[in-house]
Amino acid sequence: MKRYETRNCLLCNSSLNEPITWKLFLTNTFPKTICLECEQKFEFYNPSQQEEQDIISLYKYNDMMKDFIHRYKFMHDVILAKVFRQQIHEHLAKTKAIIVPIPIHPEKLKERTFAHVDQLLKEANIPFQHYLEKITTDTQVGKTRQQRINSPQLFRTTENVDIKGKEFLLVDDIYTTGTTILHAKTTLFKAGAKRVAAFTLIRG
Repeated sequence: MKRYETRNCLLCNSSLNEPITWKLFLTNTFPKTICLECEQKFEFYNPSQQEEQDIISLYKYNDMMKDFIHRYKFMHDVILAKVFRQQIHEHLAKTKAIIVPIPIHPEKLKERTFAHVDQLLKEANIPFQHYLEKITTDTQVGKTRQQRINSPQLFRTTENVDIKGKEFLLVDDIYTTGTTILHAKTTLFKAGAKRVAAFTLIRG
């Protein structure tokens, strides 16, 4: 079986003439959503040896990624959650840890209309659970590094969840100073988590 389906790149709108084969139906391969030219503008992130080993990030925060994040999070272009679903699926599908997306405050959710980290995971067919709640509408955007580091606690554990002795993998869209991930890890550890690692799409 091999036929072509005409679709357009979600980023530049150029035509995608990808062949639809049995592989797409019989494996965990997702149909392409962006063209090769756009794909090549994203840069993979290469961690240094000094960085924490339990935090994995996939891409650098370059100009192409800045545009993607602006359109996805702030212009509410929710369909762009499909762009990195293959890469996210490949990195998270086999983890045995409980996947916990970094939450947004309910007021921010009303404003944004969708939970951007949840949506990335949904499109990648990755199951997740909410063990954390955001307790402030304060955002890290626009703050200096020192202001972010000195931020008060951002999260609390969700009511009636059993955390003791379990392993968790936090998922967020971007890692900059690490404040958000640190606060989330601290909250889970205080509640009795055995291990908490983290995965982000982008490293700023």
